[in-house]
Amino acid sequence: MFKMKRIVTAGAFALVAAGLTATAHAQVEIRLGHVGGPGSLFEVSANEFARVANERLGNRGKVVVFGSSQQGSDSEMMQKLRLGTLELSLPSSVMSSTVDAFGMFEMPYLVKNRDHMKKIESEVVWPSLAPMAEEKGYKILGVWENGFRNITNNVRPINKPEDLQGLKLRTPKGVWRVKMFQAYGANPSPMALSEVFVALQTGVMDGQENPLTQIYSSKFQEVQKYLSMTGHVYTPAYLTAGKRKFESLPKEVQDILSQTAKDVQPFVYESAERLDGELLEKIKAAGVQVNEADKDAFIAASKGVYEEFGKEVPEGGKLVDKAIELGAGM
Repeated sequence: MFKMKRIVTAGAFALVAAGLTATAHAQVEIRLGHVGGPGSLFEVSANEFARVANERLGNRGKVVVFGSSQQGSDSEMMQKLRLGTLELSLPSSVMSSTVDAFGMFEMPYLVKNRDHMKKIESEVVWPSLAPMAEEKGYKILGVWENGFRNITNNVRPINKPEDLQGLKLRTPKGVWRVKMFQAYGANPSPMALSEVFVALQTGVMDGQENPLTQIYSSKFQEVQKYLSMTGHVYTPAYLTAGKRKFESLPKEVQDILSQTAKDVQPFVYESAERLDGELLEKIKAAGVQVNEADKDAFIAASKGVYEEFGKEVPEGGKLVDKAIELGAGM
C-alpha cells in the first residue's frame, strides 16, 4: 500500500513538472491583422515582418498574419487592440480618427518623397505622435507605408479639382480626407476597404482613391475606367499594438517585435517603390486609361484645408509646419 502511494505521488510530481515545463515553453501567438488583399504592400510587409520576427522569436512566440480584413475593418481592429483581443494591426488613415494630430498626414502634398518621410518619422512621429497614441492606449512599433494615393473613377479623367465636381468618391474613415475632397467639389463617403469593390461595381460609388498597391490588389482595375495620378496624399502605415496587451507579453518578446518592426522598414520602402512601377503597367494593361493630373492646381485648391486643420487641431498644425520645414529644399 505504501509502495503504491509512493508510485502515485511520484507520478503526480512528474505530471506537475511536465506541466510546468510545458508552461515555461508555451509559445505566445501574436496575431497581426490588416486590410490588404493578396499582393498588396500590406501583405508583403506583414509577411516579411512575420518571417523575420519568427526566426528571432524561436519557441518564445509566433506571429500569425490575417490579411484581407479577416480580423475586421481598420476601425474594428483598432477596437480589438484596445480590448486586447488582437495583438497587432496595420492602421493607416484611420489613425486620424483616433488621435487628431495624425490628421497631419491627411494634408495634401505634405510628404514630398520617402526621404522626406524618414525625416518626419525621426523628428515628428517618434517624439510627438507616438506618445499621443500611447495616451489613447496604442503602442506604435514601426512606421511603414501605405503609399502615395491616386484617384480612380468611372466618369471622367481627373486633371484638375473641378473634374471631381459631384463625383461619388469612397474615402477611408478620416475626417480630413473627407474635408479635402469636399473642398475639391467631390461627394466623398467613408467606407471600409472590403466593401469598395462592390460599391464601384454597382455604381453606388463612382470612384475611390488609394495607393496603386491597394488599387491593384483590390482588383479595382476590373471595375474602373480611369486612373488619375494625383499623388494627393502620402499615407504612412503604423505597425501598432494595444499598449496594455503588448506590455503583458514577455519582455524579450516585446523587444524582438519592436526591433523587427524597425528593421523591416527599409524592405517596406524598397517593395513600395518597386510595386509602384510594376503595378502601374499592370493597371494600364487591364485597359484602364491613365493620366497625369495637374498637381499645382490641386495644391492651390488645398490651402483652405491646411488653414482649417491648423485652427481645429493646433498641435497638429504645429507638426505640419515642422514637416514642411523638414522638406525645404528637397
